[in-house]
Amino acid sequence: MIGTIQVTINKKTYTYNKNITLQEIYQEHQGDSRYPILIARVNNRLKELSYKLTEDCEVEFLDLTSPEGNRVHISGLTLIMLYATKKLFGEEANIIVQHSADKGIYFQTTFRLTEEKLNQLKEEMKVIIQKDMPITKLTIDRLEAMKYFHDIGDDVKAEVLKYNTDNYITLYRLGNLYNYFYNLMPSSTSKLKDFDLTFIKSNGFALRFPTVYIPDKIKKYEHHPILFEAFNEFKEWAKLMKVQNCADLNRVVSAGKISDLIKIDETLQSNRLLSIAKEINAAKDKIKIVLIAGPSSSGKTTTSRKLCMYLESFGLHPKAISMDDYFVEREETPKDENGNYDFECLEAINLKLFDEQMAKLLKGENVKIPTFNFTTGKKEYKREMQLEENDILIIEGIHALNNKILTNISRDKKYKIYISPLTEVNMDTHSRIATSDNRLLRRIVRDNRTRNYTVEHTLKQWPSVRSGEEKYIFPFQDESDAMINSAAIYEIGVLKTYVEPLLYAIEPESPYYEEAKRLLRIFRQFLPIPADAIPADAVIREFIGGSYFHE
Repeated sequence: MIGTIQVTINKKTYTYNKNITLQEIYQEHQGDSRYPILIARVNNRLKELSYKLTEDCEVEFLDLTSPEGNRVHISGLTLIMLYATKKLFGEEANIIVQHSADKGIYFQTTFRLTEEKLNQLKEEMKVIIQKDMPITKLTIDRLEAMKYFHDIGDDVKAEVLKYNTDNYITLYRLGNLYNYFYNLMPSSTSKLKDFDLTFIKSNGFALRFPTVYIPDKIKKYEHHPILFEAFNEFKEWAKLMKVQNCADLNRVVSAGKISDLIKIDETLQSNRLLSIAKEINAAKDKIKIVLIAGPSSSGKTTTSRKLCMYLESFGLHPKAISMDDYFVEREETPKDENGNYDFECLEAINLKLFDEQMAKLLKGENVKIPTFNFTTGKKEYKREMQLEENDILIIEGIHALNNKILTNISRDKKYKIYISPLTEVNMDTHSRIATSDNRLLRRIVRDNRTRNYTVEHTLKQWPSVRSGEEKYIFPFQDESDAMINSAAIYEIGVLKTYVEPLLYAIEPESPYYEEAKRLLRIFRQFLPIPADAIPADAVIREFIGGSYFHE
């Protein structure tokens, strides 16, 4: 006799036979979701829909509007794109993941792309999705998998697996195509119908889809030329250095050459910042304010202080101001939909006071500027400032690029800088490391080192931080005059040595256990890199410690 189990879904309990799959159960509950169910959380553990239930449990079905489901959606679409590409344009044709592109992902092709070819690819993907082809997984000997990838010409994946110590690995199959991914996958192609493709240039296009932050539609593509070119510039540099993925970086570490790469990378970073300082100095008769903004853990503090140092070398006298010092009094701070103080909205800043004081400073007046006391929640006026000849204001804040600030000061007096770690190194040909993950890893280290926060505390706060960035930072990146990439080509390997032990401390019962596992899967592909050769003025020192500007 087949036993039964109790399965709780959306606070309702159902009785099923043992060994029923999530796929069988979700058919009854698909109507609860606008999008197809992709994976499920079973007693807080992520499972693919092929998973069989053998005991009483609580199940939460996830679609692409969840972070976990969205990652599955993207990986599934990538597999379908690859399958369709080879079917249409030959086995030698390939797509290579590059970077994010306006709520989508930019891919390059190994063949000449036209809008007509891209439309063919899109239509072929729709056919594959319509056929509801199964995506199955199989466990295979790692050495056999390496041979398979070498045989089909995917040397990158073969090299990645070289540094994997498992005897067996999991591959996913679609038709006659096998691939290796770093997260769970959907059970079939029919669940991946929500996508679009946008032609960018003769060897590149954007894959677009609903996101966690815009779940109700696929956003119309908007090209961000400054950010796009910054990404491409550093990708080209990584190609020149022959370090485009984790296997390449591991090869440098294995050869004992990582110190040289660190020195070269930091020299490049310093030279790029120096060129911006030269540009500001060349226009010093006009530019009186430098505004610096970027998302959390992008290295704004180190970059702004290093920029000040370079400007001083040209005879300018930078004076730094943080927009955080212009917070409204705590009791006046707006609250979010959950009733918590919303410190990231523009209304949390006393714009009237900020605009008035900056205007007075530019007129040469003596101004008593505030310092915000985060303990009392009030501004304190203990500091006076007056601009003299060759003085220039350096203003840092998440709203620094918002065109609603400093409206009383003409645009030609401002120089705007957007900073973000635009991660150059991908996992392999078809999987990338999101810049948001790069920043999260930095924040975990800094929170633990400087504030004694647990990883769970940082992970709990991260969705709120990300939501604020989507609203108040990213929409204004095109306002910038310069884009600074604060990512180091070697930094994931360095962060591994600091973050990995912290992630292992999260217990299986924690709601953040699966997120910790995901981040550990990223680190698993990288060899550890010691921090010894990293100079004290490097951005990453702001997070791991030993910074010239912080300690």
